[in-house]
Amino acid sequence: MLNMLFPWQHYPLLKQLVRRDILGRYRTSMLGMLWSILGPLSMLAVYTFVFVGVFRSRWPGGSEGSGLEFALQVFAGLLVFNLFAEVANRAPGLILEQTNLVKKVAFPLQVLPWTAVLGACFHAGSNLLILLAAIFWQQGHLPLSLLAIPLILLAFLPFLLGIAFLLAALGPYIRDIAQAMGMLVSFTMFLSPVFYPVKALPEHLRYLLQLNPLTPIIESLRRCLLGNQWPEWGWLALYAVLSSLLFVLGGYCFNYLRKGFADVV
Repeated sequence: MLNMLFPWQHYPLLKQLVRRDILGRYRTSMLGMLWSILGPLSMLAVYTFVFVGVFRSRWPGGSEGSGLEFALQVFAGLLVFNLFAEVANRAPGLILEQTNLVKKVAFPLQVLPWTAVLGACFHAGSNLLILLAAIFWQQGHLPLSLLAIPLILLAFLPFLLGIAFLLAALGPYIRDIAQAMGMLVSFTMFLSPVFYPVKALPEHLRYLLQLNPLTPIIESLRRCLLGNQWPEWGWLALYAVLSSLLFVLGGYCFNYLRKGFADVV
């Protein structure tokens, strides 16, 4: 089971698939990999224009005229949400997209969820670099608390892998999952603290938002990057344990259902 959850013995194959996944998005474009930087950079410019120049928005608890701060807060929330959304939207079709590989008995199918998650992490890393550059431009320095970012993302990784394994296992059997996930992901954007902080809600509703698995990661990322505070280590450790349990559950489900993949694709 450990070899299935952590397919390091297939590292060369996994590396090749992740590389193909990343480069495949830009293969026919003139600018190639440069789009991985231009994409998030242009989105940050749009957010800044809208929230600073048009709405003149103020982040709750921020300073007056803090439209740029609002844009950075939103961009930080979207960084986490987009990472989740890419994995959740793609996972149900992972097996169906690789029917030629599924029917090869010797091919290790467990590398496919890892490929989707690591490919999404690469693009999230590009967004994070843009966010760090914008924070440095705004504040003139980067907070020391950003050293906790790898730990936050490390706690989030098992959750993403668990979702990828679970949805990839169910996708070939229940084809409607792909359509349902599209709607669910859209709902999740507005039910997550992407465009607002948790404290903006009435106290009696905050606990409902805390049940969203994206909330602790979004809030922790903002605390470290924009609040110059360390994450709440106790809650982050609990999140890591729960996400690891989801990872194991998804892995067991994938391992159990993989025997019938060739029959249903």
